[in-house]
Amino acid sequence: MIETYPTPDALADAAAGAISGLLAEAIGLRSRASLVGTGGRSPGAVYDRLARGGPDWSRVNVTLSDERCVPADDPASNQKLVRERLLAGPGAKAHLLPLWPTPDSAALAALRPFDVVMLGMGEDGHIASLIPGDPGLEDAMTTADATRPVPAGLGKPPVPRITLTLSALLDARAIFLLVAGETKRGVVQRALAGEDLPVGRLIAQAKTAPNVRLRIFWTPDGG
Repeated sequence: MIETYPTPDALADAAAGAISGLLAEAIGLRSRASLVGTGGRSPGAVYDRLARGGPDWSRVNVTLSDERCVPADDPASNQKLVRERLLAGPGAKAHLLPLWPTPDSAALAALRPFDVVMLGMGEDGHIASLIPGDPGLEDAMTTADATRPVPAGLGKPPVPRITLTLSALLDARAIFLLVAGETKRGVVQRALAGEDLPVGRLIAQAKTAPNVRLRIFWTPDGG
């Protein structure tokens, strides 16, 4: 299941090309498309490529897999990353629905099923802010609700967060998991072998979902 790319640039080229194609296809079918972005190091280069071209961004709605509960101009804000790297140039025409403050539930529901969900992964196997050690993790992994709060003290930085739940992440036509480095590849392999990690739950449920396509992009450089 793991697609291997020799460099981060090669990975970003492949992911951006595939995402752009899926968004354009959705626009052709339904006149609109939706993209769930993510934070961290993995997506930046993909955002840069998408922002330079891609689909008709005026017809794309963008939201986030998770967000730190910080001001939008805080360096820790995922929204800040998306605004600076994706919503620039042609990408500036896209419509952003921030995840913090918590959006209206109807506005978020209107974007579902998401056409593309982008995710990174931590060395502890977390995706979005579904983080091992969170006392509310099992609820977030099983509820049908779209979002859940995450208390301070988890993740880096250890600030309060909001996350899409596992069911919301899986309500997608395509999921792109971006992974870099040997350590994280090992985490994915452990998850594929059955270890109970958030990323493993995502992979297992995506494999059995009839309408979801999961792609795991990996490069040995970075992580």
